Amino acid sequence: MALNDQMIENEQAETSTPKQPTPVATPTAPAAKRPLGAFGRFMRNGKAVFGLSILLAFTLVGIFAPVIAPGNPSAFVARPNQPPSREHWFGTTGQGQDVFKQTVWGTRISLGVGFAVGFLVTLFGLVIGMTAGYFGGRVDDILSLITNIVLVIPGLPLLVTIAAFLPPGPITIMLVLSFTSWAWNARVFRSQTLSLREKDFVSASLVSGESSAYIIFREILPNMTSLVAAAYLSSTLYGIGAQAGLEFLGLGNVSLVSWGTLLYWAGNNAGLLTGAWWTFVPAGLCIALVAFALAMVNYAMDEITNPRLRAEKETARVLKESSLRNSRATPVIRQATPSAE
Repeated sequence: MALNDQMIENEQAETSTPKQPTPVATPTAPAAKRPLGAFGRFMRNGKAVFGLSILLAFTLVGIFAPVIAPGNPSAFVARPNQPPSREHWFGTTGQGQDVFKQTVWGTRISLGVGFAVGFLVTLFGLVIGMTAGYFGGRVDDILSLITNIVLVIPGLPLLVTIAAFLPPGPITIMLVLSFTSWAWNARVFRSQTLSLREKDFVSASLVSGESSAYIIFREILPNMTSLVAAAYLSSTLYGIGAQAGLEFLGLGNVSLVSWGTLLYWAGNNAGLLTGAWWTFVPAGLCIALVAFALAMVNYAMDEITNPRLRAEKETARVLKESSLRNSRATPVIRQATPSAE
């Protein structure tokens, strides 16, 4: 009887004391990443880093040309059309000049003219396009007429005609390219300004009594930063290629050393016919590499500033990360039911 009473007391104690559930380790959510700014996204873009690295390398070569290839690049150092060797890494030209030294020193003029053309073309197009788009009316009609006239004139014949009647040299080529190439950028900037001038922040600036110049360059222009950067990169790419083309045709100062004059003398000395590939391949390869780098940076700018491309890239990244995770279901712990004895 005492044994039965003790068993009943134990059963009552077990039922009255609730069982503590077994703690289950729950995975902690990863810490939220701090959103990156435009500069951070740009520096994490592979195309941007690759393109900027190439441009930086060529810029350093142009700056430190006297250190990398000391001496006069136009000096006659060996017999003409010698192939690459230890003494002359890129061989010699048809006149006996060192191709490596000329390629290094030619970086200065070619990149300088290209960057200057990009800046001037973008500046002219920006001022004319934004002025026409903001003021409208008769101002827009006159500036649009001038822009359309420049657009319909064939570019290459106009370049050749103007460059032939001016003193040859890098400054002449820079001014000619800038004068004949701003119209397309002006059309793009005009259309964007027409869209932005209807926004509320422009109306607020007008009501507050701000000047037109303040509204154009302090209110509208910051919203076109990505478009201006893309126009500058495209114009720089055009400037480098067009300058080399004009100098290849003999419309530049062939006594100066640049990538274009290297191609001119290679063609003038029949480098292709004689098999002296080293006289024109280095300059052509440099132009191609710089153009490729500018295109990579331009594509990166488009990916970062274009909302549709940025959303597609983010979606692809999320899907890729989710596919790499373990897709097994979360295990569920069930309480074991006592087996009937």
